[in-house]
Amino acid sequence: MRLASFKSSFFSTRSPKGAKSYASFLRPSLRTSMALLLAGATMNSALANEQFASCTAALADKAKQEGVSQQTIDDVFPRLVHQDRVIELDRSQPEFVQTFPGYFSKRVTDWRTEKGKEMYAKHDKLLHKLSEKYGVPPHYLLAFWGLETNFGSYKGKMPVLDSLATLACDKRRSTYFTQEFLVAVKLMEREKLQKEDMIGSWAGAMGHTQFMPSAYTHYAIDGDGDGQINLWASEEDALSSAANFLANLGWERSFRWGREVQLPENFDYQESGYKNRKSLSEWHAQGVKKADGSELGEGDTTAYVIVPAGHNGPAFIAYKNFRVIMRWNNSEFYAIAVGVLADRIAGASGIKATLPDLPAYNRKDIIALQSKLNDLGFDVGKPDGIIGPATREGIRNYQISNNMIADGFPGLEVMAALNVELERDKATQS
Repeated sequence: MRLASFKSSFFSTRSPKGAKSYASFLRPSLRTSMALLLAGATMNSALANEQFASCTAALADKAKQEGVSQQTIDDVFPRLVHQDRVIELDRSQPEFVQTFPGYFSKRVTDWRTEKGKEMYAKHDKLLHKLSEKYGVPPHYLLAFWGLETNFGSYKGKMPVLDSLATLACDKRRSTYFTQEFLVAVKLMEREKLQKEDMIGSWAGAMGHTQFMPSAYTHYAIDGDGDGQINLWASEEDALSSAANFLANLGWERSFRWGREVQLPENFDYQESGYKNRKSLSEWHAQGVKKADGSELGEGDTTAYVIVPAGHNGPAFIAYKNFRVIMRWNNSEFYAIAVGVLADRIAGASGIKATLPDLPAYNRKDIIALQSKLNDLGFDVGKPDGIIGPATREGIRNYQISNNMIADGFPGLEVMAALNVELERDKATQS
């Protein structure tokens, strides 16, 4: 039975002969409560629609002031639809904080590797042309493409203009999304796109390479020479735009992202992290080797050590291009995934170290951890449940002060020392 039919039959006050209606079985107070709830929902919905209409009218005025044509305004703005799902996704928090092994194993896969090699063969001429012009090797462009949209097989399903308008009309990040929305409208006009063509993520990222409107406007280029920039329909435009974007972010020609390394048994984990950059010669002198045990090499190139899964997991040494990747997506996990996937597409074997089995924390666990660190004077900023650089630094400083291995990782020993009661343990006790 269709849901609408079910609701209609279930709540119908019309009954077969001799039978009492469903409504007659309800106490008067309950009938009143249900009526009030339904009326309240209707009023809230009507109010939300009225507020959205008022907001989009104001956005139309701003668009006109910024040079958008009246024709575009008349065509687009009356058809904007508030996307409740976008607000849900913006507000929702993942139930668990993803570990590096969990993140990595789902993204750097055999399928993506083989598909990347296939796309390398398909776009070989273009990729080498882009590499020569922008300095970004082909396998890196393919790695970004693979991670962002599975080489174009999934570009998102949300109407971008509706999503951006919804977020622009929401108080939480209105300023940022108002600007992105206006840029998107101007982009649509510039490239002669249709509203229906602009499909992407719930946050407004678009096309093969998931560019936000501002990145699309400033860095997307016409790679196939058809006189239009279309990151949805043209793989050539997408790859060319990615190369241009990375070059503008500061990609260093002839340098890799980093590499997996072996750390000596006596390695001082206080020296890991972005703030502890040293030359390759210095890391070599400390006994850091390549993952296969060969010499790291010497030189003045600066790098830093990353241990994304703590001292029991793999270790990496990161060069300047690693930080460039993080300007695309500000996540060490993402940057490592891009780097390793790129290496695998180019023929390397991937990570040699065994990925450890790590505890999956609830976001509330991490918020409790951050609060404890703040209370003890290890400032990690406002507790948000996200293990970022500030939180890792706070953990590392706490570990140093308590004679623990200072890898900046929230292992169970750290949680126990801080008396963080984990949500899973609470559930077991109850």
